Amino acid sequence: MIGARLRSPALVLGGVVALSSPAAASIGPGTARAASVRAGTAAPALPAPPRYRVLTNRPGASAGLLFTGPVNLEDFADPHGAEIIDGLGRPVWFRRLRDGIMASDLRVQSYRGRPVLTWWEGTYPGGGVGYVADEHYRVVAVIKGVAAPVDAHEFRLTSRGTVLITENRNSPRDLSPFGGAKDGTVVGGIVEEIDVATGRSLWRWSSLAHVGLAESYGAPHRANGRSIYDYAHLNSVDEGPDGSLLISARNTSAIYKLDRRTGRIVWRLGGRRSTFRLGPGVRLSGQHDAVWAGRNLIRVFENGTISPWKGPSDERESRVLWVRIDPVRKTASLVRQVIHPQHLSAALNGGAQDLPNGHTVVGWGSTGRISEFSRQGDLLFDASLPGGWTSYRVYRSPWNGRPSTPPSAVVQAGAVHAVWNGATGVARWEVLAGGAPDALKPVAAAAWSGLDTSIALPAAAGSARYVKVRARDAGGKVLGTSGFARRP
Repeated sequence: MIGARLRSPALVLGGVVALSSPAAASIGPGTARAASVRAGTAAPALPAPPRYRVLTNRPGASAGLLFTGPVNLEDFADPHGAEIIDGLGRPVWFRRLRDGIMASDLRVQSYRGRPVLTWWEGTYPGGGVGYVADEHYRVVAVIKGVAAPVDAHEFRLTSRGTVLITENRNSPRDLSPFGGAKDGTVVGGIVEEIDVATGRSLWRWSSLAHVGLAESYGAPHRANGRSIYDYAHLNSVDEGPDGSLLISARNTSAIYKLDRRTGRIVWRLGGRRSTFRLGPGVRLSGQHDAVWAGRNLIRVFENGTISPWKGPSDERESRVLWVRIDPVRKTASLVRQVIHPQHLSAALNGGAQDLPNGHTVVGWGSTGRISEFSRQGDLLFDASLPGGWTSYRVYRSPWNGRPSTPPSAVVQAGAVHAVWNGATGVARWEVLAGGAPDALKPVAAAAWSGLDTSIALPAAAGSARYVKVRARDAGGKVLGTSGFARRP
């Protein structure tokens, strides 16, 4: 589950947030190379991006930026969207979305041997599209589901130049055996593999063909005058070394291994029909983000609850579990787990990421918290969004962002606001001012302090007719220079 009902998706065209249009829609699935389509530029002096409050930042916390999709489920009018922050919680890149739109699953992946930025954007429920952008934040592919709109839960690139996505499709069904209406609607989960370059569907799997409605722990509910049964609620897909797929379904509290060739379920972990006998500490309840962590080893974010409207479980705290399965003995044993010291309980969302150094980054879903733990389970980093805010998943990765647009600046209230949305190498800003375009000289400087860095203008330069900002890296190299500053 992502959040409340939203509306239509948006694109950023030429750096300006705009509603979808026939022209935007024509980008379509597959490769979309156009200089006029960028992953977003934030104008200076606009309302600030969502700000994480860093609660813990101990020595040993990993380097790399944090990739999030914060949204306020209580007030969609607040600035929200896809956001990259640094280890101090300062915004580095922000793709602001209009009210009713949300971003999910922002992360760094690999496409054609190069690092790319990927995310989902759209409405929930309803669906949207997946984006692939290069290091210049130029969108190089927009993926639409073929069977149904792309769902918010998964957008996973493969080494073959394809992407694994989740989708939802409604079908009429007699729900009276499950407490719903005879003329009800069941929500079937779909996994689809799509070729990124062409948008062609290569493989498709439907939960309705393989997972029975009686496996669900949920129940039909009323929405818009209809009886709806979201019985499976697929929320993650991972590819195994043998080509099989690992799929998590929240509302059945089960993880499924699929034979890609036949679509057959090879085994079930958890749920009403578990293939494995669950050992001490192994319990799945409304879980998310199940992935392979090694041979016969699964890592999963275990929420500990189905959802607030489907009834409570007998667990209260969320955990990250590493579970070893024995395909011969048909047993599942707990290898280790991570629990937040404050025993956080994420009713919705959540995920984890294993870092190369053995650390684990955890996004605690609807609690709005993100953490990093050492291999021994020590809390090294902890940050929080304001109350009511959430991010579906969180990742920590290196990223070299080099915007294709120059920096921008605006003079406001005796200060210059220097903005270069997504530039990752800026260490310091300089302010150049003068009475003529060819008579500028440095008048002020400040260390980079976030996406919108405010630099006080000295009194003598406050009335200068021409003002620019210049970005330098840690070695002093000039990375970019703005045009002349705008004045409100």
